[in-house]
Amino acid sequence: MEAFEVYGGNKLKGELIPQGAKNEALQILCAVLLTPEPVHIENVPDIVDINKLIHLLEDLGVKVDRKGTGSYTFQADDIDIDFLNSPEFAKKGGALRGSIMIVGPLLARFGKGYIPKPGGDKIGRRRLDTHFLGFQKLGAKFSYDDATHFYRAEADQLKGCYMLLDEASVTGTANIVMTAVLAEGTTTIYNAACEPYLQQLCKMLNRMGAKITGIGSNLLKIEGVSELGGTNHRVLPDMIEIGSFIGMAAMTQGEITIKDVSYDDLGVIPNVFRKMGIALERKGDDIYIPEQDEYEIESYIDGSILTIADAPWPGFTPDLLSIVLVTATQAKGSILVHQKMFESRLFFVDKLIDMGAQIILCDPHRATVNGLNRKSSLRGISMTSPDIRAGVSLLIAALGAEGKSTIHNINQIDRGYQNIENRLNAVGAEIRRVS
Repeated sequence: MEAFEVYGGNKLKGELIPQGAKNEALQILCAVLLTPEPVHIENVPDIVDINKLIHLLEDLGVKVDRKGTGSYTFQADDIDIDFLNSPEFAKKGGALRGSIMIVGPLLARFGKGYIPKPGGDKIGRRRLDTHFLGFQKLGAKFSYDDATHFYRAEADQLKGCYMLLDEASVTGTANIVMTAVLAEGTTTIYNAACEPYLQQLCKMLNRMGAKITGIGSNLLKIEGVSELGGTNHRVLPDMIEIGSFIGMAAMTQGEITIKDVSYDDLGVIPNVFRKMGIALERKGDDIYIPEQDEYEIESYIDGSILTIADAPWPGFTPDLLSIVLVTATQAKGSILVHQKMFESRLFFVDKLIDMGAQIILCDPHRATVNGLNRKSSLRGISMTSPDIRAGVSLLIAALGAEGKSTIHNINQIDRGYQNIENRLNAVGAEIRRVS
């Protein structure tokens, strides 16, 4: 197992370019299964979870041609559907949560889609009901094998319908949309997710010949077509990495410019960090964060403590709550972080408390942070990364701490952040990868 040795106290200074968005790329890569024609994709992040999915697509028979850094052409003209019944698929398909989104495209094009119970972060319950309820409404038969932990969906003919999703699940919406584009008739999806990454998927499908309207809203209308063709697509920059860089700049009193952020697709993210007192300025399509001696958390008009909570888009993304929490530890003032969606995502705060942070874990979903305002520095310790976002939050804490920190289980960080130590070292960090 590898670890990071982090020597804190350095002010970061320079430019950072965000990687391609992991959560978009997972959807886009699965969509290549919908057509036998070539699909060219740019800005694909070189991270563990994406590379696992690309290898899984190759095992299914997708031809993968790497054109350069982050640039691929995929062609799914010779799919081995029997691979779904193999022990190798049972192993590889269950190693990645994003693999659930191959089910919809396979079901739409080949009449069957299987997946073993998927893995991913241990951040609480992450049910799959929305996916399979949507498939059933489109006419598929669903089964779950308790012995093998396999989910199966099969259909001779999919037919469009009206459906009201029980939750605005991003991956659930993506999976259902990719199924409905080849279904007979019209599908209407209400309470659909509308994140920029889902919008990107819908726009890509339309370029392939799909007929999707309502993009950007929670009401999607899909007129089924008989086939889809190839296209070119570029993945957006990763908004979670952008938010992580903002937190790093504040914690280290750094001066950072984040390049090419696709600012108009960031939603409320910049304003949430501004509420924490972090000065950030839009310069064209870049974000500039100046060096600050301190940053003060706003209060509500009545003087009550600021609450930052996650919500479906256009609300604040849950993936950044861990970053907000750690950044607040050196702010002036207090904040309540309310993680509504996952009941285990705040369980890394014990490490921050060991580092000297003043945090009260109210319950599995809420934590109150009393900022130290740099009157007392965090101290370096040895700790273990429990999931992707908590791992980067611990890295941010270590960068702002005094002394040496060791972060174990950094494979979790590698799952979502591309070559992170070298990119941060280039702007003044001191991070070493060790065995």
